[in-house]
Amino acid sequence: MSGLSTWFITTFGGIMTKEMLVFVISMVPLLELRGGMVAASALGIELYKAIGLCIVGNIIPVPFILLFITPIFAWMKTTSLFRPLVEKLENRAMNKSDKIEKYEFWGLVLFVGIPLPGTGAWTGSLIASLLGIRFKKAFPAVLTGICLAIVIMTLISYVLPGLFW
Repeated sequence: MSGLSTWFITTFGGIMTKEMLVFVISMVPLLELRGGMVAASALGIELYKAIGLCIVGNIIPVPFILLFITPIFAWMKTTSLFRPLVEKLENRAMNKSDKIEKYEFWGLVLFVGIPLPGTGAWTGSLIASLLGIRFKKAFPAVLTGICLAIVIMTLISYVLPGLFW
């Protein structure tokens, strides 16, 4: 299990139910659905419940990122306090944007769906927004990517451990 997932479980395990914990982990940048599925498996949550919690938790921030991050970043860049942070986030996101820019829908699906460090729904939505990909195209691509990610993470978190342990 990832260090961040372990920290969440240790810190909030006594405060939240294990289902709430998985839901929240799935909403958090960096962890997202991937961390949620690993945590769900470690916490013994049934697969069907884990899938629902992780998908819903991961998809909730996406429309807000797609619709509002560009104006929020524009406002933040007008302040000397937030400008460096926003520019750093934009630069990191845009450094990963070449495949998304080239293939748009399918590039975004693969970027969100394949569980590699620095990918996922948060970063994919940020890149789509910064590239000006319309919501009508970006949201279904991110949702499809989340579905791909849930299949991969189900295999990694539930199927493979069942085969070897």
